Amino acid sequence: MGNQNSRPKKKKSSNPSSPIAIQTKTESRGMIRSPSGADFQQSPTRFTPIDELAKLLTKKNETEGSGNGITDFVFAKYVFPNNNDLGMRLFRHFHTVSHAKTVHLGTTAFKQQCERFLSILDDSKVIEMYVRIYCNLNEENATKEGVKNLLRTSFNIAMRYNTGEAHYCNNIENTLDSVIDTCFFHDNLSIGFVAKWLEENLSRIILPIHRYALHLLTTSYRNIQMNTEDKSTNGLELQTPVLEKGKVFQESKTLLSLSMAWLLAGSLPIVYSRPQVNPKAKQENPDEESTSSGLTAASLLPSQSFLTRIAPLLPSHWTLIYDTLEHGVGANRFLHHVLGYKGPTLTFLKARSVKNNVEKVFVVGAPSEWRETHLYIGGEDSCLVQLLPKFSVIEKGGKILYLNTHIRGYPKGLRVAVDPRNPIIAVDEHFENIDVHAMAHILLSIEVWGCGDKSSRDVQLDIKKWQVKEAERQRTVKISAAEWIDNPDRYLLELNGRVQYNIPKE
Repeated sequence: MGNQNSRPKKKKSSNPSSPIAIQTKTESRGMIRSPSGADFQQSPTRFTPIDELAKLLTKKNETEGSGNGITDFVFAKYVFPNNNDLGMRLFRHFHTVSHAKTVHLGTTAFKQQCERFLSILDDSKVIEMYVRIYCNLNEENATKEGVKNLLRTSFNIAMRYNTGEAHYCNNIENTLDSVIDTCFFHDNLSIGFVAKWLEENLSRIILPIHRYALHLLTTSYRNIQMNTEDKSTNGLELQTPVLEKGKVFQESKTLLSLSMAWLLAGSLPIVYSRPQVNPKAKQENPDEESTSSGLTAASLLPSQSFLTRIAPLLPSHWTLIYDTLEHGVGANRFLHHVLGYKGPTLTFLKARSVKNNVEKVFVVGAPSEWRETHLYIGGEDSCLVQLLPKFSVIEKGGKILYLNTHIRGYPKGLRVAVDPRNPIIAVDEHFENIDVHAMAHILLSIEVWGCGDKSSRDVQLDIKKWQVKEAERQRTVKISAAEWIDNPDRYLLELNGRVQYNIPKE
């Protein structure tokens, strides 16, 4: 009656074969775990390359007599043939996360773990995951050896696909130890703390490992299908050549070693590791775009051009413009070789402490051209880094660089300071001594590396050539014999004893 409407209630289906009953029964059972190692019910993945890779690895596992599913040996052998250690660690990560009860992973479980791995987009989570993979999957504290192996893996990837002559650095252990000694100021540090420190200081060194792993997971199925025997590239044409392709960079002579260049490329602002294209050169050649390797995109294969953008592990465009061992010591020599270079520069200062005879290496990063002035200069990418014996980013920010050799009434020399009254580094006007935090040091050597594109160095060399020609032109004075008779210079020479000097015969 009234507004009360009676509606017939729906009866619950008592048929056990009805869709509702089947769905309820399935939800109550939840996830079914098979004895093949965390293998779930058959559900198609969304990524075709992972499907193909899982099928091929399963077949390879059966062919080699390793049983069902996918084992760590087969995964590392066919997906990471050039880096088995990374492949074994990554498979153990998949195995641990999936809570597998068997040695192998089921095909479906493997595909789901790969998709979960590919879906991680947060850089902080990626770095923490790799720290955990290399330290201990079941512990919360990081280990020095684990983090050191993680950094060494990144360096080995850069060297493995280096098209230059050098593929190893004798100074790599000292470089890695300098990072580890700074990061691990205490023996027991959590994985989260170490991951945060790496993210703030060396994020561009860890993230390329993830890009490298993603590339192999999504492209290795093609190599397995083709049964390629060539393991030199494994489908990865990563362009990370050595500095000047090994011609200028010589580890026994230069202060900058290969491992130091790799470390700086991952810690300094991007302006130093990726050259800025000259606007005039870009207008003349709009189709050519420079990469981190110093090459143009047109000169690279498509895969090379793509990977140079996502994983610039090692710069090759750095060029040596000043070295005290080659060009001599002194403020004038420094100014002659450094001034006029329009691109960013890295100035390496090697010093020895007067107090304890400990040798230290500092790097002064200047994002723009050096110039003499009584003011502090430098953009926001200006920085001061200590490389040895401990790695440390001491200072970053604008207007911290100072260079003055001739303006009276102001301090002379090269300085880096936030507070001009208390400089962090102060090189004297003769470029012989250096004070670090007001502590006396002896300056052993200086190197300046240009980090701009090729046109920056070409412009500087053209200016130097013009200055030499102009000085030679002004030194030579063309004068006729008739004009020489009445020239005042002839009179001065005769006063000095040069009589009958170039007198024409009558």
